[in-house]
Amino acid sequence: MDNANLPRHGLAEMPDSPQVSPNSIRTVEVLVYPAVQMLDVTGPLQVFASANDFVEESGGTPPYVLRVVAPGGKGVTASAGLGLSAEPLPPSSVASDTLIIAGGPGVDAAAEDPVLVDWVRERSRQARRVASVCTGAFLLAASGVLDGKRAVTHWSFCAELARRFPAVSVEPDPIYVRDGTIWSSAGVTAGIDLALALVEQDLGRTAALAVARYLVVFLKRPGGQAQFSAALALQAADDKFGALHEWINVHLADELSLAALARRAGMSERSFSRHYSAATGLTPLRAIERLRVEAARRLLSESRLPVKRIAMRCGFGSEETMRRSFQRLLAATPQEYRARFGS
Repeated sequence: MDNANLPRHGLAEMPDSPQVSPNSIRTVEVLVYPAVQMLDVTGPLQVFASANDFVEESGGTPPYVLRVVAPGGKGVTASAGLGLSAEPLPPSSVASDTLIIAGGPGVDAAAEDPVLVDWVRERSRQARRVASVCTGAFLLAASGVLDGKRAVTHWSFCAELARRFPAVSVEPDPIYVRDGTIWSSAGVTAGIDLALALVEQDLGRTAALAVARYLVVFLKRPGGQAQFSAALALQAADDKFGALHEWINVHLADELSLAALARRAGMSERSFSRHYSAATGLTPLRAIERLRVEAARRLLSESRLPVKRIAMRCGFGSEETMRRSFQRLLAATPQEYRARFGS
């Protein structure tokens, strides 16, 4: 689908209770630095660029002016090895609309630059709203902007963010968090989700949905990042517990008590719990729940088995128990999941 087709996807129905006029010009600044994560920059930028296309093709004035800014106004090399051109940092005293702090491997060095940290602090006071993408939350937290605020970052860095910045209330599961005028997103592609939410706030749901359709992404992704981090954490522990996970997946319908798991692993219950949690970041029983949910997801999307039978086959014991697990981990009921992803 090219830009000329955007109005056919709901773009001409401008917009649903926007907070800014479609004809207002809003500057979006994305802060970059050496070893920034490329997708943290380009993902949100493309959302705003597509929103501009949406408004222009609908006969309006593109609402966003997009700027990539960096200390010294020098080009930077992203962690992927690609170069990004950038403008100098605007004076912190000049009013701004949206400031986005990208994340990446270079964020620790950026957060140790007192001049840059001061600029972020002062610039945030002049901006209508401020957002961080992925580990960009560390730079935003170093400036003090996140003190007393709820925030999120990439699932693998949430504990570190909470440890280093105890004044920040870190929420490990959401795809993005809004606390007043401060926004933060989870890992990498979650920056796209956050940018879509910002566009929806500005231009309304119709515009944001059209952009999401054009980019072939969810307007609001179902569930939180826990559904991804749990599976990845278990895969990372395969060297030590891979055989156990294979056995569990074959015996999901069985009584998988802590004692049974410890016996299978050849450890005492206490030792098994300690080593397993260290390897996966999950307690054994929480890991079992996630493995059961994963198995149930496959059956819901690939088969026509009744939900009650799937609940029994996956070891939940009852349909209600499975429903509670789905709500907790995926923010959707089994029936909703099947309606969305069933073949």
